[in-house]
Amino acid sequence: MSDFIDYLHDQFANLGEFSVRRMFGGQGLYWRGHFFGLVADDTVYLRTDAENRPDYESRDLSPFKPWEDRSVVLKAYYPLPEDVLEDAEMASEWARKAVDAAIAADKAKAIGDHAPRRFDAMQRSPVARRSAKAKKRPR
Repeated sequence: MSDFIDYLHDQFANLGEFSVRRMFGGQGLYWRGHFFGLVADDTVYLRTDAENRPDYESRDLSPFKPWEDRSVVLKAYYPLPEDVLEDAEMASEWARKAVDAAIAADKAKAIGDHAPRRFDAMQRSPVARRSAKAKKRPR
């Protein structure tokens, strides 16, 4: 790993053990399997949600834009301010909030993936229509 990643391990020490994996020309930050941040060009971007996003917005920070020539913006990831990164206690605190946001997002996604389909959609599906017709036929 790079010197910068080693530095992050020092600064996020209070967060506990986290792993770093290569991804798309950068590195992904994972805590117990939850993707809570990324590193691109020696800049740390942390996961946000309604709870911690105001911390970033109050500093006039903008969400992560991976490519300058494209309109793609990853609205859930904001750059960690340099003054926060330089203070290990604050950096760990902001990283912890990012982990909390990642865990919440993963839970919401898991619920969505296993949630029952809406009744309306089931009624319109071909299988549901065939079942309904079969039930109406006299025997």
